[in-house]
Amino acid sequence: MLHHIELYVSNLNRSKQFWGWLLEDVLHYEKYQEWESGISYKYESMYIVFVQTEQRFLEPSYHRCRVGLNHLAFQVRNREKVDEITKLIEQRELKILYKNSHPYAGGNDHYAVYFEDPDRIKVEIVAMS
Repeated sequence: MLHHIELYVSNLNRSKQFWGWLLEDVLHYEKYQEWESGISYKYESMYIVFVQTEQRFLEPSYHRCRVGLNHLAFQVRNREKVDEITKLIEQRELKILYKNSHPYAGGNDHYAVYFEDPDRIKVEIVAMS
């Protein structure tokens, strides 16, 4: 079982707005810890941490095609929940990735929506069934 994930972000305030909305309001995580340079959100026993990157480490910026994390995928109960979240993403005017093949960008048996956080980390919301 995964215990936690820690991500360094370029702008903590911007990331708190994005991830707070997604994790707390949409996926029902709870704010777990918060300090001057970071915040974490918890679901059951697993938590995700976001930490402000020090200025000296901001360049080069993140890109998911370089070595390291490509994306985070969150599973929801069904396709209807993916559709509901897709509408919320559109209302927030966030760019949906692979729009021309949405919601089957991951294949015919993979129902999901893909979008990006403020640092362009890809986020996937995928249906269980």
